[in-house]
Amino acid sequence: MEQRKRRRMLSNRESARRSRMKKQKLLDDLTAQVNQLKEQNNEILTSVSITTQHYLAVEAENSVLKAQLDELSHRLESLNGIIEFLQSTNGIRPNPLTGPEPDDFLVNQMNMNMFCMNQPLMASSDALLY
Repeated sequence: MEQRKRRRMLSNRESARRSRMKKQKLLDDLTAQVNQLKEQNNEILTSVSITTQHYLAVEAENSVLKAQLDELSHRLESLNGIIEFLQSTNGIRPNPLTGPEPDDFLVNQMNMNMFCMNQPLMASSDALLY
């Protein structure tokens, strides 16, 4: 009976030892996994930070490009208006001395106004003496 009790005690000790080893291995594996996940988390945070910086840079560039688009669109509209005006008058300015043609009075009147606006102002020499 004593021998049986002794074998059981040894068996229990061995079982407890295996259980402690198994528990220690599980703890070591979980610790290694925690370290690996922390490393992955740091890599992801770095990647998110870099991506955010790139996003902000692209957003700023996009804002500049939108402003340039608005400016160029406005210039294009202005130039198209000038081209349309020149095409409607065939690029011919009326002679201010002869006056407008009767059949094209409004268009020629507009040309006359444009012609007068583009003339330099000159003062007579008498006006400068006071």
